[in-house]
Amino acid sequence: MIWNKEAECMSREQLRELQGKRLRNVVENVYKNTPFYRRKMDEIGVKPEDINSIDDITKLPFTTKTDLRDNYPFGLCAVPMKDIVRVHASSGTTGKPTVVGYTRNDLEAWADCLARSFTAYGATKNDFFHISYGYGLFTGGLGAHYGAEKIGASVIPMSSGNTDKQILLMHDFGSSVLCCTPSYALFIADKIKESGYPRNEFKLKIGAFGAEPWTEQMRTELQEKLGIKAYDIYGLSEIAGPGVGFECENQNGTHLNEDHYFPEIINPVTFEPMKEGETGELVFTHLTKEGMPLLRYRTKDLTALHFDKCSCGRTLVRMDRILGRSDDMMIIRGVNVFPSQIESVILKMDEFAPQYKIFVDRINNLDIMEVWVEVREEYFTDELSKMLAMKKKLSSAIHSVLGIAVDIKLVEPNSIERSEGKAKRVFDKRIFK
Repeated sequence: MIWNKEAECMSREQLRELQGKRLRNVVENVYKNTPFYRRKMDEIGVKPEDINSIDDITKLPFTTKTDLRDNYPFGLCAVPMKDIVRVHASSGTTGKPTVVGYTRNDLEAWADCLARSFTAYGATKNDFFHISYGYGLFTGGLGAHYGAEKIGASVIPMSSGNTDKQILLMHDFGSSVLCCTPSYALFIADKIKESGYPRNEFKLKIGAFGAEPWTEQMRTELQEKLGIKAYDIYGLSEIAGPGVGFECENQNGTHLNEDHYFPEIINPVTFEPMKEGETGELVFTHLTKEGMPLLRYRTKDLTALHFDKCSCGRTLVRMDRILGRSDDMMIIRGVNVFPSQIESVILKMDEFAPQYKIFVDRINNLDIMEVWVEVREEYFTDELSKMLAMKKKLSSAIHSVLGIAVDIKLVEPNSIERSEGKAKRVFDKRIFK
């Protein structure tokens, strides 16, 4: 199903013409109304009249999270504060948060992008949306909420936490769509198994999971445990929130709503554009945002783009799964390591639950990495030889992927704390030394 066929299926030529027109309007707006951008553009000798098509986007300056914090709280707004009807801010950061302001039109456009997402998953006005993203300054809860209401669905605004009550209401209300982080969805799945409710009494059919990277192996596990079809939903608070991108029924890449958010892939070191299919850093430019439009915002997310038409009928560009963040990449003894690489190995092996922690330290000037992995209950045993065999098997598999040796610690079932929000997996002690 398609929510907005005209926008989602227009030809690439029509889309690029629309993007160019909208880019010119945004550049004129920020140059006139945002001193930060006027100064940045003047420094590199670029004027609004230099932007004639979407190809001219490379003439514009980049924006970083530091720029948002330096202009805290409302220095990047391009409209008077009387026109800002909602404010969101990033979660999980130290110091000043990154603040985002929305006009009423911004909220309407955002809700439309969520409606596209949920419709692509097969959701309709007849569904019950169980929203377990956090509400408040975090964009997840309210973003999903208004998107679900946009398609006419019923909304259960649960927020995160109180999992026993979540399961009770999910069961009694007949929730059919679950919106939360994938790690919390796994936690819910395990709690449902413990609850005593037969799974066939639940009406869940769709999962809209985002706010943290996850793997195909985790998708398989979620689909099997919850009896759903699990979809990725992509977003970031600085751009809008969830709904910047979504998967279709093919689950073969995330379609980006590029009529609102123009994507680029750049080399994170040289800032040069990358070719189609090449992995690099994802950059977004707002094309319709009024309240706080950003030019070439560096997300730090690492991925690749594909422009061939999808068999679902959409012409919107498809994005690969997020490999990780450029600032999440760990360099261990000269090797680039992403947590997602380790997770993919763990989830391919039946012996282990999708629960792990990575500890990095430096001892005697040598980087060491230890991975704690939870053994599934049916495989956990007091027989030392069997546990050692599992440990050796996992260690060898991770070594073959990373090319470096990693210490493995196998831990008891249910001994790693579950997360009700974004899961914290990496603990790097080197930053304190």
